[in-house]
Amino acid sequence: MQEGIVNSDSNYCFGEGGAGTYSDGKLYTRSNKRGNVNRIIDVLIHHGANEEIRIDSHPHIGSNKLPKIIQSKRETIQNCNGEIHFEKKVTDFIINQNKINGVIVNENEEILGDAVILATGHSARDIYEIFRKRELAIESKSFAMGVRIEHPQALIDSIQYHSKTRHENLPASNYSLACQVDNKGVYSFCMCPGGIIIPASTDENELVLNGMSVSKRNSPFANSGLVVEVNVNDWKHLSMHKEFAGLMFQKEMESLAFNSGGGKQIAPAQRITDFVSQKISKNIPKSSYVPGTVSSPLHDILPKDISRRLRKSLIIFNQRMKGYYTEEAQILAVESRTSSPLRIPRDRETLMHIGVSGLFPSGEGAGYAGGIVSAAIDGERCAEQAFNFVIK
Repeated sequence: MQEGIVNSDSNYCFGEGGAGTYSDGKLYTRSNKRGNVNRIIDVLIHHGANEEIRIDSHPHIGSNKLPKIIQSKRETIQNCNGEIHFEKKVTDFIINQNKINGVIVNENEEILGDAVILATGHSARDIYEIFRKRELAIESKSFAMGVRIEHPQALIDSIQYHSKTRHENLPASNYSLACQVDNKGVYSFCMCPGGIIIPASTDENELVLNGMSVSKRNSPFANSGLVVEVNVNDWKHLSMHKEFAGLMFQKEMESLAFNSGGGKQIAPAQRITDFVSQKISKNIPKSSYVPGTVSSPLHDILPKDISRRLRKSLIIFNQRMKGYYTEEAQILAVESRTSSPLRIPRDRETLMHIGVSGLFPSGEGAGYAGGIVSAAIDGERCAEQAFNFVIK
């Protein structure tokens, strides 16, 4: 973060644990219908998470604690005769007569297997390229895109607790906001009380923002994604890319944010009052974002439909949280990895890819989850189905 360097093979989106490790471990979910949430929570506790996550209404682990938890899970896998292969990048599938027999890593090394669970997370774009090259079924899907909005945590506390100061026994307050603007949803996403904004880029010439917080949530800032639903109508100008048009739209916005910031992961930023008034901020508030910010006309940089809906939503949200719309708050661009812009289609019963026997697309990268817990539940389901497939 300090040097503005992006390693395209190991970053906040993947590497050991990916965003599940180097985000902050918010365990919000509405996935009870999909599987056993408590079992997922228990596994995390067994590997070092605080037991409070079992009873908290908004369970949170903390970015300072997650790496050790993921390392402990790795050790459990190895103790059960599992293998971890670091610095091994999947570059192709081994497929014979529409059945997968393993993968190729680092261009020429084969790893054979009777089943493959594809659980890459939402940002391993090179996997999608393998599907394109092999002409395997993959489909576009809607997602959401927007900005990171940042307030002083003390301001959010005063709004939520109706008090000038937060009592020492109360946690940093959070919020959840949503509305409809011109028939599209606009909503807060991945809210980080007492948190920081981080660069979550996977390419050195693109800029993506995310948020995280340590377990104490003691940063003087509060940030959240503020995003708008986007769909095929938003990327008509990229229709020549067919099912990859949404991905290209995502890349287009991330390149634009990078260039607007001037490089080195510096983020374009704007006071929200100036954003609504559509004028450049003469100066911008201090931010938690380590690489730095630069005043930019985000009202012009963002796509017009996204910009318009965000401006309207800020006024609506201020009616629900008086003081939310303030010159003390700013937005930074771009928040674009809310979920994958692609889905890898699979059979509803077997969970296998519709065209490749033994291939189990799983989690966020395959388009079947929206967070840590829902991805874990989907991963368990795929593991069970892969086991059943292999022993038949």
